Amino acid sequence: MNTERNWAGNVVYGAAGLVHPGSIDEVRTALASSERVRTLGTRHSFNDIADTDGVLIALDRMPRVVEVSDARDAVRVSGALRYGDVAPQLEASGLALANLASLPHISIAGAVATGTHGSGDRSGSLATAVRALTIVSADGEVHELRRGDPDFDGAVVSLGALGAVIDLTLDVEPTYAVAQHVYEGPSWDAILADLDAVTGAGTSVSIFSTWQRTDAADQLWVKQRQPDDRVDQRAAVAASLGAVPAAGKRHPILGADPRACSEQGGVAGEWFERLPHFRLAFTPSAGVELQSEYLVPRRDAIDAIEAVRGLASRIAPLLLVNEIRTVRADELWLSSSFGTDAVGIHFTWRPDESAVRALLPEIEAALPDSTRPHWGKISTLDAAEVRARFPRWADFAALAASYDPERRLVNRRLELLGL
Repeated sequence: MNTERNWAGNVVYGAAGLVHPGSIDEVRTALASSERVRTLGTRHSFNDIADTDGVLIALDRMPRVVEVSDARDAVRVSGALRYGDVAPQLEASGLALANLASLPHISIAGAVATGTHGSGDRSGSLATAVRALTIVSADGEVHELRRGDPDFDGAVVSLGALGAVIDLTLDVEPTYAVAQHVYEGPSWDAILADLDAVTGAGTSVSIFSTWQRTDAADQLWVKQRQPDDRVDQRAAVAASLGAVPAAGKRHPILGADPRACSEQGGVAGEWFERLPHFRLAFTPSAGVELQSEYLVPRRDAIDAIEAVRGLASRIAPLLLVNEIRTVRADELWLSSSFGTDAVGIHFTWRPDESAVRALLPEIEAALPDSTRPHWGKISTLDAAEVRARFPRWADFAALAASYDPERRLVNRRLELLGL
């Protein structure tokens, strides 16, 4: 199966086979078919966390379930569905999710399992919307966990180490509109002088930079729920940064075609067509790229950004764009925002992995030692150091061992991490 690759093309899967079960019984059969097994989502991980030398199980042919609860406060969805598939159906029912990532193309189970997030001071990662999930473990047993259960907080961001996530139940709320504004040239000194004011200027705020210059970022994107009581705050913050409204539609990567991006210019629209940066109908982001991301506690954010700023001349030649955004704290054991409000520092790199990997240790050494890497992106941090930065790692390892005592779901990456 050496022709199967991830979306970015930088990972060639080493699995001996790929199967597409269409029922829970077929999932059980697939799980029993090899000494080593893993589940595969929409292939948006940039490292080998989804790989195995055994059999990969893709759940994309499982029944497509989107079931709204009688109370209209939750929706049960198939794990393999993409956020972009579910969102329009929720909108048609007058409902919405509280948050979305920059890409609607990612599978729900995969995004949750790796702690993927959207943006906003008041918004948790995508995993915080999960109130229940169904997992088929390697021995074929079906586990149903609900928020409040003893192991729930350890089972949500699971790295695929517990089994195949068949479905998840997500919190929903009444639908809402969002307007998106783009500003250009915000001063870095002004941003760092009051980062809280900047990230609090909207429901979701992103700062984009190519680090070609260190005095100003390239763009500031502010997404606001409608109606929003922070309209004057947004305008005042932009003015205080010396930023000016973009004269037309923009892509986060300077010079890239903005047609792939969600609507801008303050035009209000459905939540699922504004919260992501990119539209489902287009190839996400730049297409051929690599990604790394580090999340730092809010208290260390200024030091972290200054560290990146100090390495601008080293970073810029390899960089397509750097995005900075925020995530609310949660209690999910392997979440990068476990126990702390976090600031994500996301790098979209040119497709030169050897050069990126040569540079990352320099970046990682400069960042605060509280920094946590995103599970699905490229990092070179030592495995022992990664474990030390997640206080509940030992508890998670014990949970994974109880679900998979024969270690059939453990792959090379999880072995390196000590599972």
